[in-house]
Amino acid sequence: MKKVSSLSKLGLGEDISRAFFRPLQQVAPPSPSKRRTKISVVGAGNVGMAIAQTILTQDLADVLALVDAKPDMLRGEMLDLQHAAAFLPRTKILASTDYAVTAGSDLCIITAGARQIAGESRLALLQRNLAIFRDIVVPLARHSPDALLLVVSNPVDVLTYIAWKLSGFPPNRVIGSGTNLDSSRFRFLLADHLEVNAQDVQAYMVGEHGDSSVALWSSISVGGVPVLSSLDKHQIAYEEEVLERIRKAVVESAYEVIRLKGYTSWAIGYSVANLARSLLRDQHRIHPVSLLAKGFYGIPDDREVFLSLPARLGRGGVLSVANVHLTEEESNRLRRSADTLWEMQQQLGI
Repeated sequence: MKKVSSLSKLGLGEDISRAFFRPLQQVAPPSPSKRRTKISVVGAGNVGMAIAQTILTQDLADVLALVDAKPDMLRGEMLDLQHAAAFLPRTKILASTDYAVTAGSDLCIITAGARQIAGESRLALLQRNLAIFRDIVVPLARHSPDALLLVVSNPVDVLTYIAWKLSGFPPNRVIGSGTNLDSSRFRFLLADHLEVNAQDVQAYMVGEHGDSSVALWSSISVGGVPVLSSLDKHQIAYEEEVLERIRKAVVESAYEVIRLKGYTSWAIGYSVANLARSLLRDQHRIHPVSLLAKGFYGIPDDREVFLSLPARLGRGGVLSVANVHLTEEESNRLRRSADTLWEMQQQLGI
């Protein structure tokens, strides 16, 4: 099929390229070991476009496909990104309301979903999102049967479970963004107080993404120094109530952004691009992401719940789960999160 570019539609012939370039005489085909990386983003709202923009600036994909139900807005977003081509790494940007545009994706990122209506129950919201995900996940899985699925839409843990059920993919290839961003907020607060770089702070939030997330205080370190044991060693007093207030401040920081600007976008954009890099470049980095947690940290084998645990990520998706030390209280909170999610899932009927 002959390529038709924007300029050819305006009357500029394709043969004009001969005036600029001379072909080589003996050309071998491209090496079969080299391939193009394709990422698809479903949902061109504030979150989806922040993710797309960050993926482009960090040169994570050779092809970026955007899907949304609003054709005019979608085309506008595509053109706006394409017009920045002179300032970005070379990435082919596609957009369509048809999921065929996602065919052959290495990674499919889902940001679309229903927002809660005033007075609507959480279960009613989940039922609406279940209907939306049937229209998203099934065609994604059909067009890219070997892809990794990364769910960003909220409530992310239950929607990741839904995506796993609808896709038929093995659980290691279905991941939720989970508490990866929560953990970044946690690290920022600690780093800001201690006046160090956030990259030198090792700290995880795990469990259900949201108000019941669990801060793993027992495993926090700064520059390799365990925080709580260091405080004990230097006889610096701290109270459990203080630690809980810090955890709540991490959770509420997202609500503050929403209150001030109406939505969150940039931080989740960087968080998801961070996950995409670890997955597609097979970096084996540890991230707290939503995964099938049954059998880990005392969660029963018959509870098919997705919640965030520190996991090693690579080209195969979730490669393993880290054996982080949890106190008895942290373990109890994690299991309570699992119980809450399990009860909600039982009402979905899938």
